[in-house]
Amino acid sequence: MAVLQKIRQRSGLLLLVIGFSLLAFVVGDLIQGGTFGRQSTDVGSINGKDVPFEDFRIKVANMEKNGQGTTQTQAANQLWEQEIAIALLTAEFDKLGLRAGENHIVENFKNDPNIGQNPAFLNELGKFDLKKFKEYFKTNPEQAQMMKDREKDAELNAKYQMYAALIKGGMYTTEAEGKFKYELESNKTSFDYVALLYSTVKDSDIKVTDADYLAYMKKREKRFKSEGTREIEYVVIEDTPSKEDQAEAKAKIDALLAGGVVFNNETKTNDTVPSFKNASNVAEYIAANSDTPYDSTYVSKQDLPAEHAEALFNLPTGEVYGPYINGKYYVVSKSMGRKSGAKAKASHVLISWEGTQVPSKKEKRTKEEAKVKAESILAQAIANPGSFAMLALTNSDDSSAQSGGDLGYFGPNQMVKPFNDFVFANSVGKIGLVETEFGYHIINVTDKQDAIRLATVSQKVDPSQKTTDDAYTKATKFEMDAASKDFAAVAKAAGVTVNPAIKAKPMDEMFGSVGNQRQIVKWAYSEAKVGDVKRFEVVNVGHVIAKLTKINEKGLMTVEEAKPMIESIIKNEKKAEKLKAKASGSSLEAIAKANGTTVQQAVDVTVGNPVLNGVGAEQKVVGTAFGTAAGKLSAPIEGNSGIYVIKAKSVLKAPKAANYTDYVNKVKAMASQGVGRVIPALKSDAKIEDNRLEFY
Repeated sequence: MAVLQKIRQRSGLLLLVIGFSLLAFVVGDLIQGGTFGRQSTDVGSINGKDVPFEDFRIKVANMEKNGQGTTQTQAANQLWEQEIAIALLTAEFDKLGLRAGENHIVENFKNDPNIGQNPAFLNELGKFDLKKFKEYFKTNPEQAQMMKDREKDAELNAKYQMYAALIKGGMYTTEAEGKFKYELESNKTSFDYVALLYSTVKDSDIKVTDADYLAYMKKREKRFKSEGTREIEYVVIEDTPSKEDQAEAKAKIDALLAGGVVFNNETKTNDTVPSFKNASNVAEYIAANSDTPYDSTYVSKQDLPAEHAEALFNLPTGEVYGPYINGKYYVVSKSMGRKSGAKAKASHVLISWEGTQVPSKKEKRTKEEAKVKAESILAQAIANPGSFAMLALTNSDDSSAQSGGDLGYFGPNQMVKPFNDFVFANSVGKIGLVETEFGYHIINVTDKQDAIRLATVSQKVDPSQKTTDDAYTKATKFEMDAASKDFAAVAKAAGVTVNPAIKAKPMDEMFGSVGNQRQIVKWAYSEAKVGDVKRFEVVNVGHVIAKLTKINEKGLMTVEEAKPMIESIIKNEKKAEKLKAKASGSSLEAIAKANGTTVQQAVDVTVGNPVLNGVGAEQKVVGTAFGTAAGKLSAPIEGNSGIYVIKAKSVLKAPKAANYTDYVNKVKAMASQGVGRVIPALKSDAKIEDNRLEFY
């Protein structure tokens, strides 16, 4: 709509030109990327199984509707990853013959608080009642279809739980593994060594070519896969208020401050407008003259604009302050009075009991047990108020426990009534106990703030039509010039900055400093060729003129993309070759002398903690020491921080333990993380075709 509105504002000749351009654009879109040119009716396929666009579109629309600010592209990206995970896991479930019966599905429902704790499905004892659950949907058939969809999700979740249990069960940990873990952490070795560190070789002495990077990446293709990128540089020509626009808004505020006679465009008569200070009905005055409505709430000093907070907070009742700038508005404010203790700050310790709607109870207790504990904590808090934060940290069932029970500042009626009444009825320093539906609260009133009420008249500083037209003209000229001239040179002549190139992936939406701009990324992938330039109108910003500078095709990453990840690794490999040549000699002393360094000692080092003083972890070095006979000199070892030569001294084996349970549990804990690696592993071997770019 914003584009069409601006088109209506142009001259007749411009309308004609743009009319033809729009027609060409629409036809071109239909033929190339729209209805006539779309290559697929599927949003993609996963191991040969198609994902129909229409089904996917409905899911995206539902997520957008329910996603609290989720954009279409964000929804499409999240749901695509979900489709992949479901397809890959379902195939695994089918291979294993996993089936989920009614009991599995019901258990899954019961674990959902919206179902398992829904009063409509609970019996007299507060337990989930399957009979009531089924009866509800018999008597509410309009809800039955929704529940069928939930059943599919519940069945999938039930199968996943079985699958995860099978994986965990398959990762059985033996006592022998526990014993091995014990030995890794307890066997000790001591040795002398010489370290020739990579840092002693200057980076400037090492030459790394693109061929070196490519060779490294090709050996590890899965790690360096790329879905392709488009490199786009851009400039922004802002449609922002000019100095004249600001002056016009200020003049309107000044007129309201002074009062006087103004012409009424609706009645075609002169109206006498009183000054803001002398207005008899402030709310009506603001409704008639302000771009923002009257707000009668009290605000504390910390909630006022920082630059003007002191003056506004101390403004006498009835007095006026301004004009001043607040965000995009010129404003003037009038004090409507002050209220003592309008905001309060408090800390609390929450002690809940079974049956309260508190998700993270620290322990199970009855209401009677909770009251006894709460009264005990109250006594401790009153006796030693300084211990309140520690009492909250160690006892509270509320998430505020991590901050010592601090709830920050709040106004009247923001907390449940018993809590609110206690805090606002008592002075700072008062500690007491109240009961709410969440449990028993031991409350410490820690601060109170006065607040003021302001009446504010504001005039938004918007760009005028002339300012908007000037920005449009400048942006259009830039687009035309940049199509045939050097982009940077045109930017310099226009007095704007070329932003660093964005490397956009096919389904990216975020575009540098201008936020979510899917239209620019879509253009770069669907119609642009290298060197093409296009202007985009961006709401609340102005104009973005983008140039496609490079196309990086799908496949292996470019050297530029991979370099930050592997440059130091390849340089160290080359440094290692240089240092190995210097690491020969008949003894450690001879090697050290030849390289201007010293022989160092490692005492009682373990494989479980293979740290050498001053250099960090060196697993290969310590492992070699365990396998080298005492008194023998090792070959050069390529470590994490340099090249090492060692002379083994001794290996001290730990005594046999009575049992290895603790170490078996350590290995189990590590193995249990394997479930989280399933989907990435399946995905790396899957054949996935992604057609989302054709639709979004």
